[in-house]
Amino acid sequence: MIGRRYRLLSPVGRGGMGMVWHAHDVLLDRDVAVKELILPYGLDNAGRQIAHRRMLREARSAGRLTHPGIVTVHDVVEEDGRPWIVMELVRAWSLEQAVRQSGPLPVVQAAEIGIRVLDALRHAHAAGILHRDIKPGNVLLTSDRVVLTDFGIAAIEGDVTITQTGLLMGSPAYIPPERLSGQPIGPAADLWSFGATLYAAVEGRPPYEGPDPVAVLGAVLTQEPTKPQRAGALRPVIEGLLRKNPAERLTVDQVMEMLEAVLRAHGAPRPRTPETLPSPTDSTPACCRRWSRRPGRCPRASWRRRRGPCGCRTTL
Repeated sequence: MIGRRYRLLSPVGRGGMGMVWHAHDVLLDRDVAVKELILPYGLDNAGRQIAHRRMLREARSAGRLTHPGIVTVHDVVEEDGRPWIVMELVRAWSLEQAVRQSGPLPVVQAAEIGIRVLDALRHAHAAGILHRDIKPGNVLLTSDRVVLTDFGIAAIEGDVTITQTGLLMGSPAYIPPERLSGQPIGPAADLWSFGATLYAAVEGRPPYEGPDPVAVLGAVLTQEPTKPQRAGALRPVIEGLLRKNPAERLTVDQVMEMLEAVLRAHGAPRPRTPETLPSPTDSTPACCRRWSRRPGRCPRASWRRRRGPCGCRTTL
């Protein structure tokens, strides 16, 4: 029991410095997600304090945002001398899991997902918050929402950036080149990571690969990505986002216009963003749902039927 209120039930996933639990709020009788801070072995007291502040900053970052495409933060509690973040429980597969399970996404589907992620990102930027860790694993897909999660290394305008740990946080293939070269970071950095995420969605792999993280980081900094082969109409969008010079990258408005043009060219309507956040009461496993712009209908015959974790058959 965390904070005498949240009962941990089962682990949902684990990242570099945290474990996410499926939990139950016994006071309000609802299921929630609880993020536990897990620190690297051998970290000294100063490092632990910095990690605690970083996690609290994640809560402050996400807590300032109210958008259907951003995970809602409910509470922050302290237990065993550590902060725990209580969030809405999003029953979903990540974009990374969907691509790994069913292969690269069709162009139209990737454009639909991209529009929703971009809308959430624009909302965060308008509030002065940069995400700084956009990647397929942080994009969640439900039956009617695309949700951006994990503001763990988010930057708030006016705050001092936490760098004392000496750790470069984020996934190597999705870290923009300006972060690696020590340049100032702005909204264009998130757009580069967004472009790398779109690349992975349609190509089935990140734009930069290598035998180890150091090789990947070096490629991001010095090389151009491999030309996308499956991107189709999304290729100009991806290439415009992955420019190394932030001043030469496409803007949010330009990208939104281009993604909407891709949907129009394929006769697909612009996905509508829910006006309010749905209540997280649906217990249907995410693998049992079809993620498509028309519920119950697969947008492309090439999408394959796979057996979900619960044993069901589903079209992803």
